Amino acid sequence: MKIAWLSEGGYTGKVPREQTVNAGVLWAWMSNLQCDHYPILDFNNAPTDGYDYLILQIPKTPGIREQLLNKDIVKEARRISKRILFFQEGPVWVYQDMPIECQFWHYNVLADVDLIFCENETDIPYYRGFVPGKPVINLKDLIVDDYVKDARNIKKQNKAIIGGNFCRWYGGFDSYVVAQEFDCPLYAPSMGRKVKNEEQVPGLTHLPFMPWGEWMFKLAEFKYGIHLMQTFAAGSFMMNCGYLGIPCIGYNRVDTQRKIFPKLSVDVDDLETARKLANKLVNDKDFYNECSLEAVENFEKHYSEQKFNEWKLDFFSNIDKFIENYE
Repeated sequence: MKIAWLSEGGYTGKVPREQTVNAGVLWAWMSNLQCDHYPILDFNNAPTDGYDYLILQIPKTPGIREQLLNKDIVKEARRISKRILFFQEGPVWVYQDMPIECQFWHYNVLADVDLIFCENETDIPYYRGFVPGKPVINLKDLIVDDYVKDARNIKKQNKAIIGGNFCRWYGGFDSYVVAQEFDCPLYAPSMGRKVKNEEQVPGLTHLPFMPWGEWMFKLAEFKYGIHLMQTFAAGSFMMNCGYLGIPCIGYNRVDTQRKIFPKLSVDVDDLETARKLANKLVNDKDFYNECSLEAVENFEKHYSEQKFNEWKLDFFSNIDKFIENYE
């Protein structure tokens, strides 16, 4: 089975396993599937009919979307492979903040591909209603942990971390407010959407941006996590916390949150319950330990590489039947 992957990345070729330590879930997918990657803006050198499947990752970056606007990207991709599998980076609604012509372009791409990979099972009804009859399935999240296993042995310190910055995309302010219940030093990562003057937020320390492997060893130091992000996408922060046994509070619309932390998952906007759970994690040691142990168990049950390999074997063994018989 040969798979090509198109994305906004500027590199060509495979992603070796040793490189997965630098980029988390996206490169973990590419490495595990042994994909050949090509830049979505320039894949003319890809062999004609050289692949069984092509995964078309449409970037959420507006500038690149505008460059793709005059391309029939699916038709061009079929020069390389007959089966085109769409993968959306970001939430299902990401295209709706773009110019109207980009929105129609996005819809036409979805109508032309053979299958849609989504990031959450909760996304499936959206796509089934948006492009009826189009096969859609969740692409399971994955961690390749070859180089981060020792992070699980790091002793946790009495400090908490929120999963994103102070913008609508990450919902950092909500996480920051509820995280006051932890009553301990509070940290945040530095993401691309960090807002102006965020470093001046009282009682909050920002970590510098770092490669994924380094990030995992730093994250392992934390006792609590919270990520009240209403942009329902890959959920990698929750998955990383689960791998490390860090109890994390978040919204149940995200698969990784709901499956790894069932006792810490709340309905969208339910900050009242989120606050109660934060308080319980601090004051009920048995509850904390239960959530921590269950997180590691649930990670292994749903998102280990062994589970991904089982899913991969089943899916790609039956993909043609899945597409042809989908209702």
